Parts: sequence; C-alpha cells; structure tokens
Amino acid sequence: MSTANMYHFPSKRLDIPSNADVIDISSSPDNSPSKSAPRNGIRKATPNMHANNQGPKRMLVKNFKPARKIDPQQYLDQVWAKVDTALDTIFEGGEINFSLEELYRGVENLCRQKMAEDVSERLIAKCKEYAKGSLKSRVQEMLGRGDIEVLRGTLSAWATWGEQLKYIHWIFCYLDRAYLLPKQQSLHDISVDLFRSNIFKDKQLNPIIVNGACELIAIDRAGKDLDRDTFERTVKMFHEMHVYTRYFEPRMLELSQAYIKEWADRESQEKSLSEYAKAARDLMRSEIERVELFKLDGSTRRDLLTLLEDHLISRKEARLVNQDELADLLEDNAVEDLKLLYSLLERRKLGTRLRPAFTKWINDTGTAIVFDEKEQDNMVIKLLSLKRQLDTVWKVSFQRDSELGHGLRESFEAFMNKTKKSSTTWNTDNSKPGEMIAKYVDMLLRGGAKAIPTQLTRKEEKPAVVAEEEDNEDIIFDEDTEVNNQLDQVLDLFRFVHGKAVFEAFYKKDLARRLLMGRSASADAERSMLSRLKTECGAGFTSNLEQMFKDIELAREEMSSYKAILEERDEKMALDLNVNILSASAWPTYPDVTVIIPGQIKSAIDKFEAHYKLKHSGRKLDWKHALAHCQIKAKFPRGNKELVVSSFQAIVLLLFNGLKDDEHLDYNYLKEATGLPPAELNRTLQSLACAKLRPLTKHPKGREINPTDTFTLNTHFNDPKYRIKINTVQLKETQQENKETHERVAADRNYETQAAIVRILKARKRITHSELVAETIKATRSRGTLEVSGIKRNIDRLIEKEFLEREDDGSYSYIA
Repeated sequence: MSTANMYHFPSKRLDIPSNADVIDISSSPDNSPSKSAPRNGIRKATPNMHANNQGPKRMLVKNFKPARKIDPQQYLDQVWAKVDTALDTIFEGGEINFSLEELYRGVENLCRQKMAEDVSERLIAKCKEYAKGSLKSRVQEMLGRGDIEVLRGTLSAWATWGEQLKYIHWIFCYLDRAYLLPKQQSLHDISVDLFRSNIFKDKQLNPIIVNGACELIAIDRAGKDLDRDTFERTVKMFHEMHVYTRYFEPRMLELSQAYIKEWADRESQEKSLSEYAKAARDLMRSEIERVELFKLDGSTRRDLLTLLEDHLISRKEARLVNQDELADLLEDNAVEDLKLLYSLLERRKLGTRLRPAFTKWINDTGTAIVFDEKEQDNMVIKLLSLKRQLDTVWKVSFQRDSELGHGLRESFEAFMNKTKKSSTTWNTDNSKPGEMIAKYVDMLLRGGAKAIPTQLTRKEEKPAVVAEEEDNEDIIFDEDTEVNNQLDQVLDLFRFVHGKAVFEAFYKKDLARRLLMGRSASADAERSMLSRLKTECGAGFTSNLEQMFKDIELAREEMSSYKAILEERDEKMALDLNVNILSASAWPTYPDVTVIIPGQIKSAIDKFEAHYKLKHSGRKLDWKHALAHCQIKAKFPRGNKELVVSSFQAIVLLLFNGLKDDEHLDYNYLKEATGLPPAELNRTLQSLACAKLRPLTKHPKGREINPTDTFTLNTHFNDPKYRIKINTVQLKETQQENKETHERVAADRNYETQAAIVRILKARKRITHSELVAETIKATRSRGTLEVSGIKRNIDRLIEKEFLEREDDGSYSYIA
C-alpha cells in the first residue's frame, strides 16, 4: 500500500443520511450537535458594537436540539465489520483497497465510547484464529522435510506475521496507546505472544524448531558451510519472541556439552599432547567467535566457555600434565607448544600443575649431565645450555610463573648437590660441579671471549631474547660484554652449589697458575670475578684470593726496587731475573721438588736472596722451582729461536750446550745432572722429545720415556715463528694433583665438621643426636655438608678425643 493511500483523509460528511442503518464510522455514534452550539442550551447574544454601554445585554434561551439515538452495539458491529474485512484482506495477503485512516478513526471512536475492551477482545480472537489456522499450517507443511526446513518455515511465517502486524498497528494505533499501554500491554507483545503460544510452543513444532537451530551449529562444527543468514534470523527471532534463554540456550548448551565431551575424549586419545592443545585452542576460539559473530547472549558465552574449559581442560588435566609427554616437549625445546599448554591450563588456574613433571625432567636431565663420567669436561657447558633453555621456557612459555620458577631453581639445587663416590672424585663425596665450574671459569679467564663455546654466546641467545623483548635488535656484542655475561651465567650455577670448598680449592689453584704464569686474558675480568665472589660468598671467602693479587703487585714493586739498587751500584744482572714473593698462608701448598740449579742462575738467585733478607729480616724464602718458567735463546742448524719453557725444561736444555749435533746424553746422566725425581724428569723429557714441538730427539723413538733412552739435539727443529712456546708442564693439571686436591678438600671437610660439632656442643652444652646432626648440616652447608653417616663418624672421633660424651639417653654433652 502506498504512503499516499495510507494517509488519505477524505472530507468529513456533515449531512445526516436518510437511512438510519447506515452509519458514518468516522463520526461519534450520538451525532452530537456542532461544537458551535453550547451544551447548556444558552446562546450568547451578539453584542451591538455601536451601542456599547447603552443598557443591559439581551440573552435568548432555546431548547436543546434533539439528538439522534444510535445503539452503541450496532455501531460497534458496523465498525468491526469493516475492520474484520480489512483484517481478512491483510491475512490473506490481498491488495489493500480500503482507507486505513477511516478504519483508524472508527477504532478511535469506539475507544472514546468506552468500547476499547470489546475491540481488543475481537482483535485478539481474530489474530489468534489466524495464527492457529493458516499461519500455523504454513509451518506444519514443512514437517517431514527435516528440522532445518521446519525452522525455515517458521522464520518465513514470523517474517509474514511481522509484515502483517504493521497494518494492524496502523489501524489499532489508538487502541494500543489509549487502552493497552495504560494496562502495561501493547499490540506488539500480544502479537508476539500469539505467535509464541500458538506456533512456537506447539508440542510438535517446538522441539523441531529448536533442534533446527542447533543443527545449524552442528553443521558449522562439522566444517561444512553454515547458512549464516538463516542462523542470524533465527537468533533474532528467538530474542524477539523472548524464548532464547528458556528454550534455545539450554538445548544448545546440552548438545554442545555432548559434542565437546565426545570431541575431548576422542582427540585426547588420538593426538599427542601438543596436537591436542592446539586443537583445543582452535575449538575454543571457533566456538567463541560464533557467539560473538551472531551476538549470542553473554550468558551463552559464559556457559559455553565454562563447558569448554571444564571438558577440555579440567577433566583432561591428567592428560595435559602427563610427565612423559611434557618431557618430550622440554627435550625438543618446544617453547611455543609449552606456552600454549600453559595458557590452556592457566584458564582454570592449573598452570602450576605442570610443576611435578617440569621439576622431574630437570632433575633427571641434570643428574644425567652431572654423573656422565665420559662428558665431565663438557659438564658446565651442558648445564649452562640447560639453564638458558629452561630460563627461556620459564619466561616465554610459563609467563614467569613464580611457582614454576621456584621449582626450576629447587630442581637445579637438588641435582647439582648430589654426590656419588666415583673415580672422578677419587672415591670422595666431593661435589663434581664445584670443580668443573672452577675449571670453566679458569678457561674463560685464560682464553677470554675466544674460549666461549659457540652455543653459549649472546648471538646464539638473541632469538630467545627477542621472543620476549622485541626491542633487543641492536645489541652490540663486544668481548668484555661476552665474558661478563658468561661469568654471570656461571655464577648463577655456582649459587646452586652448597659446598663451596671444592670450588674454592680448584679456583685458588688455577688462579695461582694464571698469576704466576701470566696467563690471564684480562686483569679487569680477574678483578670482576673476584668482586662477584666477594658479593656472593663474603669477604672471608675471597680474603686469600685478594692476598694473592696483592702479592703479585708487591713482587713487582720489590723487583723494581731491586733493579734500581743494582743500577745505582752499576751492577749488571747476568740474566733477567724476576721473582714472585708469595705469602705461604694465602697461596696453595706446592711440593718441594729437588733440582740442581745451573751455576749462573744459582748465583743470581743467591744474590737476590741476600738482598731480600737484608731488607726484610726474619723472613725465610722457600724457592718453588717447579713453578718457575723462563725464556732461553737457542741456536739450531736451521735458525735461531727463542724458547718459552719451564724451569725444568730449561735446566735439561742447558745440558746440551757445547755438545756436537750427534752427541748423545743418556737418561741416567740427565737424571744425575738435573737431580730431578724420575717422575718429573720423565714428564720434562716427554714434553721436549715426544710432543708436537721437539727441540730434542729421543733414541729410540717412542711415546714413553725409558731409563735406556738417549737424547740428542734435534738438528731438524724448525718453526715459522721466532718465539716458540714449548708445552709447559706447569700449565696442565695432572691426575695426581687432581687427586690430592680432592683428598685435601675431603679432609678439610671432616675437620670443619668436627669444629662445627664442638662449637654447637659448647653453645648448647647438651643436645640430642637428631638435633646435633641437623645443626651440623646447617652450620657446614656453605662449605660442604657431609652425609649423615660421615657426621656420625666425626661425632665418634670427637668422643674418642674426649671433646664430648654420650649420655645414657643417647644425647651428647660437652666436656669442658
């Protein structure tokens, strides 16, 4: 119907029809007189404009105009007849050939005459009849064609009903505003209720319509194309009919729960942990995207998300934290997969449930590294790689979860302090990681950045760092930064070690070699490491190490003073002598090795010793020739060279001065001339005649030194370099030295344990066995704690030495 016809207002008819049965529905049924005639029958006289204030006004009173009486019921029937015909036309979808304005006026007049209730009842009955009849039959025709087709039929009927309601609202607009709204009703609510009660709630149609909507979702879940328009109009219809929450949502959630449960059971069995986590994430994402796309209720989103998390996460918790499969992910360093797994669990605050599997893998992996005797030299490199990998997993994958972070550190602390008596520790219960960390630090401080393994450089670490911090693209990698970064990482491992005594012993021994041989790559790096150790372990731990540095500085000053005095006396040194004077208490203990010093060198040494004793009376110098090294100039047939050798090597080489090229010196002669013990002599000769660079030739050739061997100058000795470093024995730790260090540390630990026990008894006077063991472990933890059996042995030794006694009740008391 066009707008022009809808708002067409014909001229009002003023004439009274001759036929009393014909009623103008646009006028009131009582044909009230015109408003120009007052109802009280008094007409005001027209005032005489030319005779103002010239006497009283005259009023003329006439009888009321007789009213034509019409039966209201008859008028209602007449009006409704036309309205009914119009409704039939609307419901049948016919052409609108009637005046909507005339029908509107008729309904308005009925309402004004207090017949609105009758009109409302007739309208509701008419609409109900239509809804139960032809409109419902259109939906019922779809039965047997599938749930979705019935749903589409319902949507079509709903759309038709909506179009028809527009006309009904135009006609009954006055009824809606003047009668229904004051009663908290409306034409819209009534029409919706009619459709809902007569079609949607039909016992036969209702489950089919709802299932049809749910079937659309099932089609989408199956990966097929979803009829988006149909589903969108369905959701809108459910909302408009106010049946979404009561009918659609419960059924949809019921079917969703069955689907999600079946999906979770199937996928968790068929797929690996990482694949299941990815599939679960994708399912949750697609379900929530559908809710948001079609603007489903917030309650639907909440309940559906609860179902997803309950069945995919909470009920599959055991599957998600499976130790074996999590170990595989950690073994493969699958950072993204672990991140997804943690995020999935954290939706239900279950991220910390990964801790048992996480810590077990760390413990097992770390223990295997620590006790792998074949790869002892690479222990620290592997531990640093493991630590860096786990730090990345903790930061990126586990979002710095504090509980998992504590588990990581506790696991490292546990396996790094495990001890096992083996050949590598010479059957002591010393901490092998402490020794290897000290040796790794020695390698760094001797070699600098060049000694850092490739897999541990910052450049290798950068991708993991960028994964967490995207602004790290312009990092400058210089040598000092690399070395300091490595020292920080090593110190992080060092913090896990309880017994610091093993580390201290080996670090002190290696530091002494670096200082005495001048093998430190950087003095700044040495000071930096010393400062780190002081901060970490206290001044008492580094006091001896600091004294070692001071001794080297004082020795330089002493030599400068000595040389200055010689210059003042115009005395020339036969050779360039440099002496390091060391404090016996601060430096490692070195054995005295007997050796016959050549006369020229002996004279220079004696001269310096006399000067020193004159300057520092009461001090005694104990020469450690095994630590000395020197530079000698050698003439070979193929050219002159400068050799950097140990003192023992120099003593042996000097014996070949003045000999012919083919003149032999036998083993026994060398032994008597040098005065070296056989073990030292064998090592020295082996480094000179059996190594890569051989200034001497052994007869007969071989790798081992025998008493029957003879030696000559190597006439074919040659090298592109003028200054050559011969393999110096002092720079390499021997098996015997390693054994002695371990045994000394083990013995010191027993003494420290006994001292701790005595201190505890002296303070407590009386203590039970369990309390004494606990207190002893606490007191000796920083230096290295013995096993309980070792503590018991030391208690027995103290009882034998009468420092304490065992009471009748098993407790101990201190003997003053």
